[in-house]
Amino acid sequence: MIVNPRNGSFPALQRRRRPTSDGERPLRIAMIGQKGLPATHGGVERHVEEIGARLADLGDDVTVYCRSSYTGRWGDGHGGGVDGVATDGTYRGMHLRPVAALGTKHLDAITHSAASTAAAMHMHADIVHYHALGPGLLAPAPRMLSRAGVVLTVHGLDNERSKWSGAARAALGAAHWMSARVPDVTVAVSHALVEHYAHEFGREAVYVPNGVVPRSPCPSGAALAQYGLRPGGYLLFVGRLVPEKAADLLIRAYRRVPGGLRLVIAGGSSFTDDYVASLHRLARRDQRVVLSGYVYGDRLAELYSNAAAFVLPSNLEGMALTLLEAVSYGLPVVASDIAPNREIAGEQAGYRLFRTGDEEALAAALLRVLAGGQAERAAAARLRERVLADYCWDTAARQMREIYLELVREPATSRRAVHLSVGG
Repeated sequence: MIVNPRNGSFPALQRRRRPTSDGERPLRIAMIGQKGLPATHGGVERHVEEIGARLADLGDDVTVYCRSSYTGRWGDGHGGGVDGVATDGTYRGMHLRPVAALGTKHLDAITHSAASTAAAMHMHADIVHYHALGPGLLAPAPRMLSRAGVVLTVHGLDNERSKWSGAARAALGAAHWMSARVPDVTVAVSHALVEHYAHEFGREAVYVPNGVVPRSPCPSGAALAQYGLRPGGYLLFVGRLVPEKAADLLIRAYRRVPGGLRLVIAGGSSFTDDYVASLHRLARRDQRVVLSGYVYGDRLAELYSNAAAFVLPSNLEGMALTLLEAVSYGLPVVASDIAPNREIAGEQAGYRLFRTGDEEALAAALLRVLAGGQAERAAAARLRERVLADYCWDTAARQMREIYLELVREPATSRRAVHLSVGG
């Protein structure tokens, strides 16, 4: 079953929660799985920030567990007023709690999730909300040993990401299996993921998509000057530099585009240093390619605002926030034809889809969108209006709170029988 985000309808939730005397009391919500806040790069972090801030605005007590390596950007774990984080460690109404983790490729997420889960259970959270498959490996603890409602949001099929070794992929495969069986509610950010869980596991995942906010264009300034760019004189890619984002395919296809138009690759490593090094070697063959590293805040807004078009050649996504953000700026877009990308708009002027993994098809799509001129811009403006209507953070936060309230209102009766019946 696919859920309509506009009318707020949900599939029947598997429910088991203790009743409360006052259904409107603030909920104690623990967010686990994100690296931390404020969000800079990463769709999970942006999702948690936007949903969590709105839940806090509704009066709920939201604790976001952050990796200590990430919170080093804003001080000693107690805020300090950096990046909008108050001295008491609050940010946009949420409580940011640093938790130590083993900062290696394979142990960073799981050790942080274990420590965060223990902390959430100690604080007697009403809701323990995991984000992404890997952190959900810890979901059995609050599911079986506490009265908290357990929610897991699937942001993508991380078990299919090529950066992982065989052992890590096996662990994520187990996490994938558990994500359909352990949480009280499995949430998916795209219809494609909802359909995946229905087909693969017989699980009714709840559709709560990412959102986007209207963006005002920024004039050209320091960011463009730093990289020697001119307004309308470059294509833009934004994202982590990991194999499934296919920045290498983009660079090779771009070399088929004649003229002085440049290509900006805005992103950095995610435990993928060898892949990033290969991109640098590839980029050295064409002086028009700019590898900027991660770009944040106003500088990223400037790059979005002044690009000729945005390109997303990924072969794997849950629902790409960078794609939604590019559309929110009214940019023409070229994207691979994977299901989550087709879901946002489909083939039309201002949104050119190409066959995933096909270098020649990507080059042809780039040439078409660049030749489209004002017609492409007008179509992109129409797409922007539809996306802003369909993908709204306020709606997503209200949906999430409805899920939470369904859980806290129900008694913990027959939970094992209900649990074991889901997904076979």
